[in-house]
Amino acid sequence: MNIEEWEEYRHVEFGINTFITQMKESSLKKMVEHVCNTGGKRIRPIILLLSSEICSGSYRQSLDAALAIEMMHSASLIHDDLLDQGLVRRNLPSAPEKFGPSKALLCGDYLIAKCFEFISPYGERVVKDFGKAGMNMAEGEVLDLRIDKDNFDESNYFECIYKKTASLFAISASIGAYTGGADEFLVERFNFFGNSLGTAYQIVDDILEFLEVVEGKKSKFASETLPHMYIKNMSQEEAIQKSIDAVKLHVNAAKETLLTFKACPARDKLFHITDYITVDMIENI
Repeated sequence: MNIEEWEEYRHVEFGINTFITQMKESSLKKMVEHVCNTGGKRIRPIILLLSSEICSGSYRQSLDAALAIEMMHSASLIHDDLLDQGLVRRNLPSAPEKFGPSKALLCGDYLIAKCFEFISPYGERVVKDFGKAGMNMAEGEVLDLRIDKDNFDESNYFECIYKKTASLFAISASIGAYTGGADEFLVERFNFFGNSLGTAYQIVDDILEFLEVVEGKKSKFASETLPHMYIKNMSQEEAIQKSIDAVKLHVNAAKETLLTFKACPARDKLFHITDYITVDMIENI
């Protein structure tokens, strides 16, 4: 299955392009277009749309929520590049590198404001969950900046990646379920699925960064990774294998949760995404 051929991908692309087309201020428009249209599979908003479909929702009900997720993610990439002095992202100059740090920061602020405009029609519960995820992401970045590498353990690491990465995956799934009409119990299961998937995804990203096989991305500074932490007490091979085992643990948790959802094409696509952004990425290591 090619994700770019999925109707969910096309809905997200159409929504993003419509938003950009309607922008008035030309210089800001160029920055937003650069940030939003420099590749990427739109995994998080697609997870939201698919979660909604599983719960008998439609893309018309949930597309604006999916766009809010993508705007939040895009803003976080800008801020990440500002913090890490990122030079290249997705084989193109990062926003700070292309437009300068001041303009890039304002572009990130604009996207955060836009994402709350997109999410606002969904009611207090969804807006609060969305806002909490945004705060978690900021807190995760602060934790990352404050890391004392000599005293950094697994609990610190997993708290950091939950806040920085997994929290957005978690609300992508749970808000999708909520917009599709799921009850509280089912929403929580979707949240757990997203959290497990997001955690596995970040560990995979760490492994690839540790092995210096990340393509299309270049930064002056890097975060502490799980293999970097493990290698302090074991060989590189053992550190990589232990990190891969952690990926598989969280992937299995995600898949076991998926099996409890209604069988349908949308669920099949979530199984595909789960493998595509985790185990498929490290199968040849």
